[in-house]
Amino acid sequence: MLFNRFYQPDIDVETLEVVPRLVLSDSSELLLRLRWLAILSGRGGMQLACSGGVHTESDALRALAAGAGAVQLVSALLKHGPEHLTRVRDGVTRWLMEHEYDSLAQLRGSMNLAHCPDPAMFERGNYTRILQGWKG
Repeated sequence: MLFNRFYQPDIDVETLEVVPRLVLSDSSELLLRLRWLAILSGRGGMQLACSGGVHTESDALRALAAGAGAVQLVSALLKHGPEHLTRVRDGVTRWLMEHEYDSLAQLRGSMNLAHCPDPAMFERGNYTRILQGWKG
């Protein structure tokens, strides 16, 4: 697993005790995973799952397009309950129909390094371009 989340203890300064601390992921954590899914998918027959940052149907679709073979929604399910899985699944299905995809297989990897219109966007040089174009 490339991006495992390690749950680390915290210190309660009032009681001076070590306490467990669970911080759930959010969609902002998906970006790093998307980049590496896009770079690694399609190489050497690896099957990649996206863990961390998948909360919505849009998140799931982006991870699949980057090359994920599966997505994990643990934090989303803890936050919204198991019925959230049905909402995400239905949203993905709706998107596929609206965009005339026959299956998830057709979407999977369609935006990875080998297939996206501008592969340089996933490379290190793009970091400099983003910073140069930033307006505060």
